[in-house]
Amino acid sequence: MRYPIVQTGMGWVSGARLTAATSAAGGLGILAAVTMTGDELRDAVHAVKERTPNPFGVNFRADQPDLGERIAFVVSEQVKVVSFAGAPTKDAVARLHDAGIACMPTVGARRHAEKMAEWGVDAVIAQGAEGGGHTGVVPTSLLLPQVVDAVGDTVAVIGAGGFNDGRGLVAALAWGADGVAMGTRFLLTKESRVPDEVKRRYLDASVTDTVVTAAIDGAPQRVIRTKLVDRLDAASPITRLPRALRSALGFRKLTGTSARDLLREGLAMRRNQDLTWSQLAMAANAPMLTRAALVEGRLEAGVLPAGQGVGVIDELPTVEELVGRIVAEAERTLERLGA
Repeated sequence: MRYPIVQTGMGWVSGARLTAATSAAGGLGILAAVTMTGDELRDAVHAVKERTPNPFGVNFRADQPDLGERIAFVVSEQVKVVSFAGAPTKDAVARLHDAGIACMPTVGARRHAEKMAEWGVDAVIAQGAEGGGHTGVVPTSLLLPQVVDAVGDTVAVIGAGGFNDGRGLVAALAWGADGVAMGTRFLLTKESRVPDEVKRRYLDASVTDTVVTAAIDGAPQRVIRTKLVDRLDAASPITRLPRALRSALGFRKLTGTSARDLLREGLAMRRNQDLTWSQLAMAANAPMLTRAALVEGRLEAGVLPAGQGVGVIDELPTVEELVGRIVAEAERTLERLGA
């Protein structure tokens, strides 16, 4: 990497084109493999390699039933980084380290960062409450310095949540971080495969147009507020359950997961994340509702994960233009502060 800029593995968004463009521009692109079948993952990794010789990463979820097979594949392909949306298992960290692959989970609290450091991860993405998708409650300005103080001497710390320009990169460095990770800012680039009409809805959003809700899949998630989100918030658990079950079956079909593996994955999620049976039934809602909007372009039927930074983004640059602009602005900011 030439620049300390990471593009996060956004489900249904971070495909080969976006990932390769980020790595080619000097950052670190991460493929969103959680929403890919095994064949799609293989094709995407090969497509990134065809576009750039630079390092890139792949994003997994710790409770995927075929995680062992996926790790074996990225090891064979010499992928440099594996990121996790939550905490990986100790076994997964050890397998990656044995193969010389860096492990980088996302954390939302200081204690989670400390636990991951004890398990031997190489880096953590510390995502503050401003971040899009599943998020915590601690603002980036408080979380990032806490995590740096706790584990910064042993692992790399990447700040996430609200970053979108060079000034933010310098702020993260001032807090002691080693770089920044951005999702929404990379979603709103020309290489992002999100439909144009959906991108326009993102560009129209203000900094107060996002909301954190647990009605989608039982866990707090920051999305753009829409009529659908309001209806989900107002619905009772009884009316949410049929939708969740339909989503689970649909997600199984799209990702090629067998009914047996889906049940095994669900039980693992319940055990590892301490979910209730109701929350477990809702767990497939998020990827399916996100897919409806970000892949199919059905704004009325899907959700739009977004960080609060969406409200200050008003154009769609190429990834190369974006990275270059962030770096140039960071350098100007450092020169100004130095003077």
